Amino acid sequence: MRRSASVPTLFCLILFYTSHYPGAFAGTADQPTNPAKPTPLILEKNEGERRVWRPIEGLEGQPSPFTLKVDPHNGGSSHLVFGTEDLPPGEKIETHRHPGSDEILFLQNGVAKVRLNESVREVHGGATVFIPANTWVSVNNIGSDPISLVFIFSAPGFEEFMRAESVREGEKALPLSREEDAEIIKKHAHAVIYNYEALP
Repeated sequence: MRRSASVPTLFCLILFYTSHYPGAFAGTADQPTNPAKPTPLILEKNEGERRVWRPIEGLEGQPSPFTLKVDPHNGGSSHLVFGTEDLPPGEKIETHRHPGSDEILFLQNGVAKVRLNESVREVHGGATVFIPANTWVSVNNIGSDPISLVFIFSAPGFEEFMRAESVREGEKALPLSREEDAEIIKKHAHAVIYNYEALP
C-alpha cells in the first residue's frame, strides 16, 4: 500500500500554500481579475505613453502626436484620464461628443475656434473649455503655431479609442481605411460619437 502524508503534515502543507499562494486551492474560473493598483506618478513634459494618430484614407490632415499620462494603464487610475496633444496649424478636432464622461480642455498657447453645441468662440492660450458629457465639441487651430492641449476626462473610456486609432511613437503610422475607422468608432460608441457633417 502506498504511504500517504499524515494529517498533521497535510495540514501544515495546506497552511503553507494558503499563506504563501492565496487562492491556490480556490477555483479561478469565477474569480474577477484585480484592477491595476493606483500608482503615484511624477512625469516630465515628454514622459508618458507617447502615440501618434494614424491617418485615415481619403481625409486630409497630418498625423499629430499625443501622450496618455494617467489612465487605467498608466498609474492605474479608475476615475480619470489625463493627457496632452499637439494640434498643428490648420488642423481640427472633428465634431464629437462623449456620452459617458465630462471633459476639460486647456489650451496652453495659440488661437483656436471652439464650438460647443451651437456656441462658437475664438479662444487663446490659457483658455479652459469645459465639455459636459453629451456636448458636441470641435476645435480648429486657426493660428500659425501648433496648439499644445491638455485634456482631462472624468471617466475612462475614450483613451482606448485613442489607442485603437494610433501607434506608439516611432512605429509606422499606417493609414486606416474608412471601413477600419468606422469599425473602431462603432466599437467605442460608448465613449465617443462623431458627427463629421457638423463642422464647416
